[in-house]
Formats: sequence, structure tokens, C-alpha cells
Amino acid sequence: MGIKEWHPFDQPREKLIAFGASSLSDAELLAIFLRVGVKGKSAVTLAQDLLDEFGDLHSLLTAEQSYFCQAKGLGVAKYAQLRAVLEMSRRHFESGLKKGDTMNAPELSAQYFMQQIGHSQREQFGLMLLDQQHQMIAFEIVFWGTVNQASVHPRELVKLALKHNAAAAIITHNHPSGKPHPSQADRSITATIKEAFALVEVRLLDHIIVGDHGRWHSMAQAGEI
Repeated sequence: MGIKEWHPFDQPREKLIAFGASSLSDAELLAIFLRVGVKGKSAVTLAQDLLDEFGDLHSLLTAEQSYFCQAKGLGVAKYAQLRAVLEMSRRHFESGLKKGDTMNAPELSAQYFMQQIGHSQREQFGLMLLDQQHQMIAFEIVFWGTVNQASVHPRELVKLALKHNAAAAIITHNHPSGKPHPSQADRSITATIKEAFALVEVRLLDHIIVGDHGRWHSMAQAGEI
């Protein structure tokens, strides 16, 4: 039986319209993205097979292009479509913050950072600069690679803070395939950056580490700053 023969409220698109996107399972959401199935499988069945193959939705969305494209029912066109959807989501969230939202809670900062670097397979280090009201002035990816004293240069962060006349800052980096708990190197570089910012009267509010599967850790929330 094809999806069109299902009860309307069992069809993913109609269910979404009637009850909202949050009412759908991962497979149903993915089925809407796929639009069609393959011979002998509905879009929902194909979606569930793909989730089983990749492990979960996060792993599918962050898969390398070569791995993603070789899966049945996907391919280069779907990969391009997915990347476009993820980028639109990132820009949508970013544009809302630029309208003056205040970064006054670790949850809000973490959500933003997950949009920026949470899907990256490469470790990245970012700097968010804030004004006196803790509204975002700018966000930049400033370093790539392992976070340690050799790769992260506090002087460059201070230069950016002065350039934007920032009053406060939040730093972030990702652990692409691991837990978001800080290492000793993370703690050490955080202390060094905090001291460097203090010399120019910029407050380091937090260091948020983004892990895999949407997990994150706030060093400020944990009392580590």
C-alpha cells in the first residue's frame, strides 16, 4: 500500500500540517525530505532504513558526502538539497539573533553554536563578541584543529574584541566525534584567554563545547570559569 492510500493523518505531510512538525517521528520528517521512496518501499520505509543504516538522524545529517551519496535513495542531488536546508536553518537562527536577542543563557548560546559548528567533522574554535547588554556584535571561526596553547592564540582574540569594541565574549569549540566535556587543555586555554581579555576589560562569559548528537557543555554553568 502506497502512502497516498494511508489515512490522511498517517501521511507525514498531512500529519505535519494538521498537528505540527514536532508530532512527527525522525523517519516521518526524513520521508518528507525524501518525497518519494524506491521500488517496493514507501518514503517512510526508506527513511527508516536509512536511519538504521546511519545510526540516527544526526549521523545522517552530518555524514561525509561520499558516504551519504552512496546510500540507496540518496545521491548528489539530495546531498545538495540537504546542505541547502541546513544552511537556511543556520541563517534563519542567526538572523533572529542579529535583531537584538540577548545572549543571557547558556542554552541560547549553545543552540547558536550547534547551528554554526555542530555539523562540522573538523574541530573548530569560534569567538562570539557581545556589547554591554550582552547582545551579539559578531561571531567568527578563528582557528581550526585541536584546541591547545599552540593552536589558539589569545592575542588574535583580543585584537578582534578591540576591533569590534566588545564588552564581553563567549568562546566555543566542537568535539566532532566525542563527548563535550572539557579536557585539561580546554581548561588551560580558557584560563589563558580569560586573563588576556581581562587586560583589555572584556569579560569572558563562557566557553561552550559542542559535542556529537546535539550535546553541549557550558564551562560557566559548571562553575569552571
